[in-house]
Amino acid sequence: MHDIRLLIHHHGDLIYLITFLWTVLEGETFVIFAGLAAQKGMLNVWLLFLASWSGSFCGDQFFFFLGRRYGLRILDHLPKMKPAIDRSLGWLERHAAAFILAYRFMYGVRNISGLAIGMSHLSARKFMYWNALAAFIWAAAFTGFGFLFGDVIAHMHHKNTVVEGSVRQITLSMLGLFLLIVCFRLLVVWYQNRKKK
Repeated sequence: MHDIRLLIHHHGDLIYLITFLWTVLEGETFVIFAGLAAQKGMLNVWLLFLASWSGSFCGDQFFFFLGRRYGLRILDHLPKMKPAIDRSLGWLERHAAAFILAYRFMYGVRNISGLAIGMSHLSARKFMYWNALAAFIWAAAFTGFGFLFGDVIAHMHHKNTVVEGSVRQITLSMLGLFLLIVCFRLLVVWYQNRKKK
C-alpha cells in the first residue's frame, strides 16, 4: 500500500489521464479502485469523477459518430456484429432514452450499442444530451461506490486469507451492477409513469 501511495503521490495527474482513457472503452473496475484511492486521500474524488464522466461521455460520442459515418461499412467487414446491432436497435426503438441511460451498465454491449445508435435515426443532439446524463450517472455510481465501499471490500477475508484481487474485482463489479440495475429500474418506472401523464 505504501508503494501505491508513493506512485500516486508522484504521478497523481497521470492517474486522472489513465482514468479518462480507460473509461473511453470500459473501466468500471479501475474507477472503483481509483475511488478507493480517493477515499484514502491519494486522489481528488471530484477530479476522478470528472475524468470518469468525460472519458465515458467522449468514448460513447466517438462510437456514435463512428456508427453514423461508417456503420454500414463496419457491418460489411464484421457481419458477426449484425445480431448485436439489430438487438440494440430494437431496444432503442422501443425505449430510446431508457436504453441510452442503461446500455453502458450492460456487460459487453456498450461499444456495440454506441455504433448501433449512430446507425439509427436518433439525432446527434438528442444522443449527446442523454449520453451526457448517462455518463454522469455511470461516473457517479462507480466513483461513489469505490469511494464509499471500496475499503470494505479491500479488507474482505475468507478463512484468514485475503480474497484474491480478481475475485474482489468481480465482487465489486457485481455489487455495483446490482445497485445500478435497481436504480435504473426505478428510473424506467418513473419515466414510463411520466410519459403516461
